[in-house]
Amino acid sequence: MSVNLNLSAAAKALAARESQSILDEVEGVTAVVVATVDGFDVASAMRAGDAARVAAMASSISAISAVVSQEASLGRNKSVTIDTDSGFAVVYSVHRNDAELVINVIANGNAILAQVAYRTAQFAKLLAEA
Repeated sequence: MSVNLNLSAAAKALAARESQSILDEVEGVTAVVVATVDGFDVASAMRAGDAARVAAMASSISAISAVVSQEASLGRNKSVTIDTDSGFAVVYSVHRNDAELVINVIANGNAILAQVAYRTAQFAKLLAEA
């Protein structure tokens, strides 16, 4: 499910292009979903699965991150990493003037966490500035 945002066409195109680029170029990445903080997908690139479900999941993770960082007086939330037996998920917040977004990258055990985290952080920075 998609939602109509006030994002510029350039920002939407960047989100779609970078999502596909990370999926294609980073070993082990299985899904990249850009979503609003309320859980609607904006852009995605996936090998399998449902972007709407990943968007909703990213929204929940981002909300928990925001509360923890606020309650602990740590400043604005940036990212969360969930490590599992078979891979990991990296969730980055994108703070924009026109919309709060979340990037969720899911990777299997073949991925290198540092590489995924770096590419996702760069993506978040580009999207925040677009």
